[in-house]
Amino acid sequence: MSKAFLIAAPWSNSGKTTLTLGICRWFSNQGYSVQSFKCGPDYIDTIHHSTATRKATINLDTIMMPQQHMTDVFEQYSAAADISIVEGVMGLFDGAVKDQGSSAAIAKILDIPVILVVNASAMAYTIAPILYGLKTFDPEVKIAGVIFNFVKTASHYAFLKEACDTVGIPSLGYIPPNDEIAIPSRHLGLHIEGDFESSIEKAATHIATHISLPKLLEYAREYPKTHAKSAIDTIKTKKYRIAVAKDEAFTFTYLENLKWLEAIAEIIYFSPIHDQKLPEADGIYLAGGYPELYVEALSNNKAMRNQIKEAADQGVKILAECGGMMYLGNTIIDETGTAYVMAGIFPFSTSMQDKKLSLGYRKVVFNTQELWGHEFHYSKVLDDDTIPTVAQVFSAREKEVTTKIYQYQNVYASYIHLYWAALKEPVDLCI
Repeated sequence: MSKAFLIAAPWSNSGKTTLTLGICRWFSNQGYSVQSFKCGPDYIDTIHHSTATRKATINLDTIMMPQQHMTDVFEQYSAAADISIVEGVMGLFDGAVKDQGSSAAIAKILDIPVILVVNASAMAYTIAPILYGLKTFDPEVKIAGVIFNFVKTASHYAFLKEACDTVGIPSLGYIPPNDEIAIPSRHLGLHIEGDFESSIEKAATHIATHISLPKLLEYAREYPKTHAKSAIDTIKTKKYRIAVAKDEAFTFTYLENLKWLEAIAEIIYFSPIHDQKLPEADGIYLAGGYPELYVEALSNNKAMRNQIKEAADQGVKILAECGGMMYLGNTIIDETGTAYVMAGIFPFSTSMQDKKLSLGYRKVVFNTQELWGHEFHYSKVLDDDTIPTVAQVFSAREKEVTTKIYQYQNVYASYIHLYWAALKEPVDLCI
């Protein structure tokens, strides 16, 4: 049997990511096989989770993924682990539309208990009605216990514990603030500097000093180790050869997408920064990442830029997402206003000046095909007014948005990170 639980918070900035990473690392250090999951479309936290658990982390999402597919993915990976730890997204009931896609919705579908992490630095007994509301709002969401974060003294914690006793939710203890384990703010265009490995170890030690992590497992659900079939189980033969960009600039990929590609094709990884030769392939996949941090190196690799442009001109299938799309434009303009020459497949440029966040789930309708994905970027496209979009794009609320899907021959590019791992066979908008 595998133990499983979900770590959530009433609101963002409660420290749930730091706690998740520390708890994952502590159990991993004790010799457990730990499988972590991340609710929602985030592709940055999953990289951090993978570092903490020393094992690839998987996204769980009820907007981009069919529900059965998400359940199958969870069961498939949990079957190979002793402990499955799911980190929630935003506040417990925060979803794309009401609670759709929320941590609570995913906990209900998977039937796993929730461990709440509460930033109680400015809270005392008033937390009681908040906890009561969270407990009773949807009785199908099983709140197993609460960890109070950023609490400095035992006397402060006494008020919080009394609140838990009043509403009938177990209090699992409190964690004092510790600047050494704080994770820097994370967004596109900012990557973590410093000894991240050391921070995770310090987080594991700090949390375990104040919380009984073995006791935490008593509140987890025992999950049967059954193997669930995935969409790729139906794919029998490898038909293609696909070159996948993977280096410092291109890092944002969904693991299940890559596994789906591996089921239909031979995968050859290459670096647009470091490699001088593009592998021979039937298709090229350029995922998102941090091209804006490596614009000079990408621009200086003229051989790679030219070969990707030649492949596009010759009709090779190329899918480019977000950072990959930026690479296929004429130039990337950095925050200082300096323009760096890119592949030139599309006549637009992208700019990091006057940054503004664009984000949200996206439904892409192309001919009779429909795919879901997620958009999250600070850059903007310049000089694309005369370039048409080849698909309609809608938000999770079914409102049409202005995000474009660009096409040149067999090249498709957009800001959207698509999720195609539930497909039974390839479609135009995936490799």
